[in-house]
Amino acid sequence: MGQTNDPKGGAKGGIWQDRIFQSLLAVVLAAILLAFSVPVFMAAKSSDEVIVKGPGVTGTAMLSDYCPELKGTHGDTDVYFLDSGQPGATVIIFGGVHSNEPSGALSAIMLVENAVVKQGRLIIIPHANSSGMRYTACREGTPTKYTIKTPWGERTFLYGDRLTSPLDQYPDPDVYVHYPSGQLQSGFDVRNLDRAFPGRSSGLLTEKIAYGITQIVIKEKAAMAIDLHEARPMNPIVNCMIAHENAKRVATMAILDLELFEGLKFNLEPSPKNMHGLSHRELGDHTQALAVLMETSNPAMDWLRGPTTTDLIINGYDPFYAEAAARKLLYVPYPAEGIPLTERVGRHLSGIMALLRSFTELYPDTPVFAEGIPNHAEVKNAGIGAFLLKP
Repeated sequence: MGQTNDPKGGAKGGIWQDRIFQSLLAVVLAAILLAFSVPVFMAAKSSDEVIVKGPGVTGTAMLSDYCPELKGTHGDTDVYFLDSGQPGATVIIFGGVHSNEPSGALSAIMLVENAVVKQGRLIIIPHANSSGMRYTACREGTPTKYTIKTPWGERTFLYGDRLTSPLDQYPDPDVYVHYPSGQLQSGFDVRNLDRAFPGRSSGLLTEKIAYGITQIVIKEKAAMAIDLHEARPMNPIVNCMIAHENAKRVATMAILDLELFEGLKFNLEPSPKNMHGLSHRELGDHTQALAVLMETSNPAMDWLRGPTTTDLIINGYDPFYAEAAARKLLYVPYPAEGIPLTERVGRHLSGIMALLRSFTELYPDTPVFAEGIPNHAEVKNAGIGAFLLKP
């Protein structure tokens, strides 16, 4: 007679018991590994970066002060106030909506550390999506940090992902329904902050972040909102200002100013009326602010590039993009030395100053004027590190 077929006894029963034991052991080991690895991972992503309050900073707040539902979450982030104490307009500037676009966040940090407002007020959010800053596309081996050399040493900055971390918001739906428009979008865009405006306090984490930023604009009576981004060189909206229809005049004047006085070419793009969730569309529609988004060219994005390394993030040279440029497949010039972070940050900072000048010219009764902000030429000549303060 052969061995019993009864799974509750005999040889086969022993095999079943072994398999159950092995499965349970695997689950326990996975849980232990997760319990130890997640805190280590999160600690690595939340350490080392320090923002120094410059001479112009007059106060700070947290995003959760405007959306209490963010308190205690990774969506909460620092908000800096630079107030002249003199009458004038309030302008909000934020970077880090997409944390794999480092020029936006770094430009905002340089404003915090260098700008001194003489008329009006600036409100600056360097890391709009703090959750996205805390993780990267690990499947691509993307660096979590990069360093900038300064006259006194090095400063470390975090490099994140385009989307809110799945550790903070999961799972993605098959279809994302934008609030309040009801527009249907790709499921993964539920974690894209630039598809979540104006947001809602009762929504998912990304929507709460958008809601907090929208509430700052409303409650602080911001007259202009500037969102700092980067785009891949194969994107037709690279090196441009995207303006809500209420901001076309100020953006047009700023673009002419940049080309005439600094030789910097920016294109003007209208904010699409039928695409919802974008900061420039929703802040322009739902608040009093003139809404503008600035894009620079980032070779560390898109699938055409080779490996994403710290060298590519900082120096902006990729042989695949160089080949694409030779074949005339890009929307912007791609010089032999690449498109370094100094070029991109310099463009952002000069663009911000041009927008402030244009706003003041258009609305002289509510001026906003700041000193100490390095322009494109100064950043390119001296390097970013020359304008970073020692912690």
